[in-house]
Parts: sequence; C-alpha cells; structure tokens
Amino acid sequence: MTVMQTTAAATEERTEEALTRTDICSAPPRRHPRPDGQDQYTISEVVAFTGLSAHTLRWYERIGLMSHIDRSHTGQRRYTNRDLDWLDLVGKLRLTGMPVADMVRYAELVRAGDSTYGERCTLLEETRRDVQARIAELQDTLAVLDRKISFYTDAGRVREAETTR
Repeated sequence: MTVMQTTAAATEERTEEALTRTDICSAPPRRHPRPDGQDQYTISEVVAFTGLSAHTLRWYERIGLMSHIDRSHTGQRRYTNRDLDWLDLVGKLRLTGMPVADMVRYAELVRAGDSTYGERCTLLEETRRDVQARIAELQDTLAVLDRKISFYTDAGRVREAETTR
C-alpha cells in the first residue's frame, strides 16, 4: 500500500468515525494506558497518566478549564476517563499555543452544549490558522538551517581535501 493510499484510507476512517460520534472533541486517541474497566482515578494516578502536576490539575479546575471533578466521601478528587480525554485535548490545545483564556472560553462553550458548535468551530479555525502560520515560519527557518548545514558541510569537505593534498 502506498503512502497516498494509507493517507486516503485513514482520512476515510476518521471521517466515518466523526459521523458516528456526537462530539469528536472529547474522544481519544489515548496516549496513556489505563486499566480496563476502571473509570475512577485519584489525582496521583492522573499525574502519572498525564505528566501534569497536581498543582496544574487543581489550577485547571479553579480557572474553569476542567469541569467539576467529583469527589469521594473523604473529599479526594475522583477523575474519570472522560476527564482524562479532556486533559488530552487540553494538552493538544496547549501545544497549538492557544492562550489559556481561549482554552477556558472553549471549555465554557463545550459545557454550554450543542448550540455553541459554531463558536467552537470559529475558535478552533482561528487557532488552526495560527498553527499553520507557525508551521510556515518553522519551515522557512528549517530551510535556512538546511542551507547553513549544507554550506558548512561543503566547506568542511573542501578543507579536508586541501589538507590531504
């Protein structure tokens, strides 16, 4: 199978999968293995799964980036698989460079329900444009590095040739 066939098949799968879900934003792929059948995690387990600190998790909750986290009868936070999926999405949004205020706004829109799909889409499209601009800038930077590396590699070969004569 060629790369193009693989890409086309993967795109078709994702499109079909998106049509069968109600909200693809909260869906995995899951990066961290979770115990089968388990849907309650302590904050220390979430720290281990996500690499985030307990302080960061509490801060996310305090600023409204995380919806209400259930608590045990002793007051300990109890996270669910859905919370872990949300944290995975938040991690992706952080990687885009999306400002925290925009992430909180997105979280508010998600909690507000299906009527906010348009606003969510607009926010994500703006972020996508920013990411594309950063990628283009990085590609230009990569081209400069490649030219410099090529120059120094060629210059090094010339020097070696001169010294071996």
